Amino acid sequence: MNVKFVVNDYMLIWNLLFGPSISEDLHKMKNKMWMNYRNQYHKIQKDFDLIVKEDKNFIPDDDTLYNLLLETDAFDLAKKETEKYRMQLLKIWDENKKETTKILKELLRFDLKPYKFLLVHSNLDVINYAKDPTDRTIIYGKAVGEDDAFQTITKLIYCILKNEFKNYQADYKEIVQAVLELAIENEFHTRISKNSHYLVGDATLKFLKRQIYPYWLMYLGADKEEMLRYMMRDKIAFDVDKYAIENELKKVDLYGFIDFCIKNQKYIVKINELEIN
Repeated sequence: MNVKFVVNDYMLIWNLLFGPSISEDLHKMKNKMWMNYRNQYHKIQKDFDLIVKEDKNFIPDDDTLYNLLLETDAFDLAKKETEKYRMQLLKIWDENKKETTKILKELLRFDLKPYKFLLVHSNLDVINYAKDPTDRTIIYGKAVGEDDAFQTITKLIYCILKNEFKNYQADYKEIVQAVLELAIENEFHTRISKNSHYLVGDATLKFLKRQIYPYWLMYLGADKEEMLRYMMRDKIAFDVDKYAIENELKKVDLYGFIDFCIKNQKYIVKINELEIN
């Protein structure tokens, strides 16, 4: 799986200008720029999509604010910290690339095309996507846990899959999101870390994910005996005997599994039969 991590000055500056202030010096500068260059601020709001589309060749129509910030010590520090952040992510990715590729092949059953992360300062706490559905660029600036590289890998993969499926079955986005959580935040994270992570995710999807879970195990190829082992691992219980094994599920890819859940949602989502433990 091919993933690039890139630091682009224009994207970094744009996010420093429009995102939360990551230092007192930058906060003061932004206030001063806003007071003195309000028109330029409004003009460059549109630059975000252009930078994403043409990050290597982007030339702003008005470079006033970009040049002002480029010449400051505050930007130099932010740039150095972002470059250090890039090396940190690159190290985590390279160390886990082989296992990540293996697990994704098992869970997705289709190949992912190359992706690019345009990195911004991690304190900006941002994830953004290109508007163009064919653009595989993600703007990313999230803190890295010192003791949990697996969580970072999971976040990166989840961003990629959200982009892959962002327009898929748009009328059933809750089912799509629930399946993506099961696949990446839960099963992928569990496999790469060797510890179950099935009790995490969007709380609003908890019920739906519990209902899909038995069919998800069928997708993973589990028979009834194996389902019991998964339930013990994940601390999720259901009555195995109430479910007929859908053998075809272990032959489809993740798109096919989502289609199955949508097609059969009337009998998958049964409120009265849910067991919560």
